[in-house]
Amino acid sequence: MTSRTVRRGTDSENKARSSIFQVGQLPEAHGLYDPEFEHDSCGVGFVAHIKGERSHQIVLDADEMLRHMTHRGACGCEENTGDGAGILISMPHDFLARVVKEDLNLTLPAQGNYGLGNVFLPTDVSQREHCKKAVEEIAHQQGLVVQGWRPLPVCPDVADIGPSALRALPHMEQVIISTSNGKVADQDHLERQLYIILKASSRLLREGSNLPQGLMFYF
Repeated sequence: MTSRTVRRGTDSENKARSSIFQVGQLPEAHGLYDPEFEHDSCGVGFVAHIKGERSHQIVLDADEMLRHMTHRGACGCEENTGDGAGILISMPHDFLARVVKEDLNLTLPAQGNYGLGNVFLPTDVSQREHCKKAVEEIAHQQGLVVQGWRPLPVCPDVADIGPSALRALPHMEQVIISTSNGKVADQDHLERQLYIILKASSRLLREGSNLPQGLMFYF
């Protein structure tokens, strides 16, 4: 075990540091805290139908499992700020086709011929547009086209969200990606292309850019 010296700041320094948190950035090292040691502490569970049948019961079972998982990281203990836990589910094509048509006047390709991802983006408009253009350029490099961006409807004012969560709340949109003609010959190849877009854009914008809110970008 290596030793390290910890310097406790003065009252004035500590007051200044209490306001250093910025959206999309980790706090600076102070006291016993050092951002160098930040890491994920996620527990993951899976629920599936062995024959691949879709049902609402799977969602109910996943919710039950989530409620029985104990959070393993630090606790901020705000009763109305969660730890980011949730459920990932496949979204029904018919639902997506309807809301995309309503919101963007865009007709989705047939099921299996497009990719749709939820993206966290900076709250700063110029940085947000920079991130979206980067995703579009990377998609183009993969021979795909971003058909549109759909802002996700959120209601933070009525959702009883705590101050810590509100301070870190990103802008959220859905990105729709497909081939130029909306037809896919090899779905496995499309999945690989979408994965490359996800990883390349995350590496570029979260680690390789100087955007003050770069860490807010998340696929």
